[in-house]
Amino acid sequence: MQEKNRDFSFLKQNILKYLDFKGISKYEFYQKTGVSNGVLSQTSGLSEDGILKFISYYTDVNPEWLLTGKGEMIKSDRPALIETQDIIKGIPLITYDAVAGFSNMDNEGAAEEDFVRYIVPEFINKGVEFLIRVSGSSMYPKYSNGDILACRFIKDRLFFQWGKIYVIDSSQGILVKRVRKHEKYPEYIILESDNREKYQPFDFPTSDIRSLSIVVGVIRLE
Repeated sequence: MQEKNRDFSFLKQNILKYLDFKGISKYEFYQKTGVSNGVLSQTSGLSEDGILKFISYYTDVNPEWLLTGKGEMIKSDRPALIETQDIIKGIPLITYDAVAGFSNMDNEGAAEEDFVRYIVPEFINKGVEFLIRVSGSSMYPKYSNGDILACRFIKDRLFFQWGKIYVIDSSQGILVKRVRKHEKYPEYIILESDNREKYQPFDFPTSDIRSLSIVVGVIRLE
């Protein structure tokens, strides 16, 4: 539990390190930046707006250090190697309905800027492209209803790591399932739920895969 919460508290730990280094109290931080009172004591993540407020007011902090832990805490006089706006772009939390549009921005799907974004350095380093919230209990106990899955798109829709969990966009909607090889029919895969007492595995045609994403991490909040 602590490890999962740590993903979202990484930024706050760095902000607290900065405030301690500069001798700034939490009260002063909230008053000066306009960030909601008590945010630094919560386990949930900071929004892009909150990060922007911090960086905008405390202009001497090194954004790369803040978001990744790399480099020096305080900016040097050398030109920045990474643009602040690129660093704080964050990972979008998208809806099930938006997966298709997000995976192919040439169609009429939702635009990226429509989504709330979160800064999770560990996920950014893994190439995570979007977050999606679990709905239902089919993957319990691995994932619970309300958990947030970190996903990365797979360009080759027929390439699978057998036994891994994928987010599949299909004519049946979005499916979050563990994928197994179909030994009898190569044009099919077997989709399994971890909650096997309530959900049976079923054959699924690979021709019905509209987009494919692998789950590389999860955030679970009590």
